Amino acid sequence: MDHEEQFSFIAEWYDASASLIRRYLFFFYPKDGSIEMYDIKNRRTFLKRTKYEQLRQEDLFVDSVITVYARQLHLVGYGDQYTALKLGNKKQKTLGIIKPGSDLKFGKLVDRLYSSGLVISKAKMIDLTSDLLRYLTCGPAIALEIMGDEAVFSWRKLIGSPDSGRAESEARIRALYGIDNANTHGSECAATAARELEIFFPSLGKGLSNTAKCIDCTLCIIKPHAIAEGLAGKILDAIEERGFKFTAFQLFNLDQANAEEFLEVYKGVVSEYNGMVNELISGPCLALEFQGNDIQKVFRECCGPSDPEIARHLRPCSLRALFGKNKVQNAVHCTDLPEDGVLEVQYFFKILDS
Repeated sequence: MDHEEQFSFIAEWYDASASLIRRYLFFFYPKDGSIEMYDIKNRRTFLKRTKYEQLRQEDLFVDSVITVYARQLHLVGYGDQYTALKLGNKKQKTLGIIKPGSDLKFGKLVDRLYSSGLVISKAKMIDLTSDLLRYLTCGPAIALEIMGDEAVFSWRKLIGSPDSGRAESEARIRALYGIDNANTHGSECAATAARELEIFFPSLGKGLSNTAKCIDCTLCIIKPHAIAEGLAGKILDAIEERGFKFTAFQLFNLDQANAEEFLEVYKGVVSEYNGMVNELISGPCLALEFQGNDIQKVFRECCGPSDPEIARHLRPCSLRALFGKNKVQNAVHCTDLPEDGVLEVQYFFKILDS
């Protein structure tokens, strides 16, 4: 009799109430999308096998952060050799650097990245200096940790590697996205990627500072459900098409306490508060800062009403009308009140990034 396929990972969860890191064996069964957890220290089942539709197989890789019933689990290793061989033999991480320019179609590039089977596992907009990466000129740049099968080769193929000559196919890619090789970078090999990623996304410490200005600003969050559904690139493209340019860009994984604190203004005001919290902690979210005169009002109009159904009637071209599903999973959060713009940007880019 054939055994049912299962994948096993070592998962860590920080228990804030006890100030402890708890370790589990985390099992995923691809046949029905069910999960199971075993407490390693106490040698007992922590979570009986349960179907969990919010999790996909492609979300599972070493160093990823997944959310299970409001607990953020960090997958730190493979639980058995079968999982390592099955899921880990082709999985790679690579560093991608993009310097925004007037012709860069960043949203389209991100959309192509996801459609190629790659995912962005970390992202941060920084001020690039000459001592960080000799290949690129100084100035604002977006650093990406990119994960996927043969990610080093796939990313360099996507942007067109600097040493590739003038191959017609790569020229088409560069022309399509407005990419200049002087303003893009992809690690040359897996070993180089590991060294470079440690510079931009260190395993210990805060890392490089973000580019948030926190003046005359508003906040946009591309919500976890939209990222999981592969809509991040399309939403970014729609934002760019409307003439908005972000001044800060970073991927975050919020825990329950952070999400409740950030959304506290909605508690007792809207019936969807608990759902909004659960959505915000269900996976990575992408935070963006925009600057300008009256920017909060202008960008809020771009997002449309919070209910996508109403948005589709009143503002059919708004972000929530185009990409939202319901009042909780409405694709994007935007600052509601002008006086909250600086506070919301500071919460993400100063408090959470500390």
